Amino acid sequence: MQDSTPYVVGIDVGGTKTHLRALAGGESLVDRVSSSAGWRPHEPGGAAGRLAALVRDALPADARPSAVAVGGHACETPRQCEAIRAALQERLGVPALVVGDAELLVPAAGLDKGVGLVAGTGSVAVGRLPDGGPVQIGGWGAVLGDEGGAAGLVREAARAVWAAHDRGEEPDALATGLVAAFGVAEVPALGAALEAATDVSAEWGRHSPVVFAAAEAGSPLARAVIDDGGRALASLVVRLAGRGVAVDDVVVAGGTVLAQPALYEAFTSALAESLPAARPQPLRVPPVEGAVALARSLL
Repeated sequence: MQDSTPYVVGIDVGGTKTHLRALAGGESLVDRVSSSAGWRPHEPGGAAGRLAALVRDALPADARPSAVAVGGHACETPRQCEAIRAALQERLGVPALVVGDAELLVPAAGLDKGVGLVAGTGSVAVGRLPDGGPVQIGGWGAVLGDEGGAAGLVREAARAVWAAHDRGEEPDALATGLVAAFGVAEVPALGAALEAATDVSAEWGRHSPVVFAAAEAGSPLARAVIDDGGRALASLVVRLAGRGVAVDDVVVAGGTVLAQPALYEAFTSALAESLPAARPQPLRVPPVEGAVALARSLL
């Protein structure tokens, strides 16, 4: 006999891990974390098949979900998300919703509207227009953007030490830290080391602690890189406001900005200067809570 209990399923597909949570009657029945390896949001059929398999594996054999909502890493446009949603709904036969993973932050914080700002390996800000249309600012990857994210901070730190080298300055704590982190002999060799990366965001981003350590050691270059990163994050919110998005509440998440008080303080200071009425707040619950809230809204 098939279980008639309504199972609400939320899924947060991040860059490295996928978090699925299933609830029935308000009680958490399943809480499962797995690798995001193989997640390809630019292949809607394959992405939907992966999500459907996750749901089937997580729920009891005789159960079906009543609604499923997904926040997907690198699901960057409404058209892309809709293609995955349609394919997922066809496979599961229940209401489904697919959004970018940053869109989980506002509902996870228990808010109806606002901005979701993520600064982890990369950086992105999202919000919605008064008519409900989604807007994404940033998220262009470490080569072109992601200012204020881990990889972007390392890129800008390298630029700062190169400029100091060209001015004839002696290497400071930031320069020596980057040289050691990338395993090269001197500052000029950093360029080849950065260009040799096969996974630019991950390989650059893992060295971001060097920037913060150098700032604590007194490097003015590192301090400037962090301050610029904070201003860059604030500018993402400013651009959303310019597009007509309500920015009264800004929910902040990401392993870089929340783990590094210097960056968070640089961001909030810059935001207060540009948008004094905006209220930044760090997300205190897993983003998957936002996926669960969105799934409930489908019922």
